[in-house]
Amino acid sequence: MSFFSGFADAVGQFADALAPVFHGASVAAAIVLFTMAVRAAVHPLSRAAARGQKARTKLAPQLAELRKKHGKNPEKLQRATLELHKKEGISPLAGCLPSLLQLPAFFLMYHLFSSKELGGEANPLLGHSLGAAPLGGRFHDALGDGGLFGGAGLVYLALFALVAAVATFNYRRTKQQMAASSTAAAEAAPGMGAMLKFMPLMSFLTLFTVAVVPLAAALYVVTSTTWSAAERYFLYRDVQPSPLAAAV
Repeated sequence: MSFFSGFADAVGQFADALAPVFHGASVAAAIVLFTMAVRAAVHPLSRAAARGQKARTKLAPQLAELRKKHGKNPEKLQRATLELHKKEGISPLAGCLPSLLQLPAFFLMYHLFSSKELGGEANPLLGHSLGAAPLGGRFHDALGDGGLFGGAGLVYLALFALVAAVATFNYRRTKQQMAASSTAAAEAAPGMGAMLKFMPLMSFLTLFTVAVVPLAAALYVVTSTTWSAAERYFLYRDVQPSPLAAAV
């Protein structure tokens, strides 16, 4: 038995346990709960990233002094900034870890619902659906089977509406967070400033992802981004944009 077929069996058994409550949507419910378990597992890293970002915000006055002292020597400024972060135990890239560690789980879900066979046998998960939308199907399949307002199309419309709401929330929160610490991160890692300016817009890439991946993987993405919105609200609710960072 391959790893993927073994995991598929585990998903099926978990779905069977959920069937008395969720009935035909038990596999979809299993995916949502699996996603929440993954997010709960990486939550300590998210909390650590939040602490790091708040610490970088508090370092704004010291960073301003370093810019004043080494402004004409970018290499020396970068080295001094890195030394300050090291002294305070801060990593400017720590916020990326929670997202990176979720990628294997996403690709696992993508593979499970993209493969017609697992371990040399027919994939049993492809027979399940969420409403009228097969979990192994994609948005273009829904458009070809009843159109946008058909049974499967309505499932995607509901997902798109949820993703758009969450993306808008994440966009606003991310802009606020980047205003608080973007200057420090940009100086600590070359090219980071440009990436941080683009990061708020990445929330809306979820809409594209949901449209092109299998519905099961889309459920993973939607659940994960919704968790992120709630997590960011509670972890960063006391973060205010730094005047020093906003002025640069």
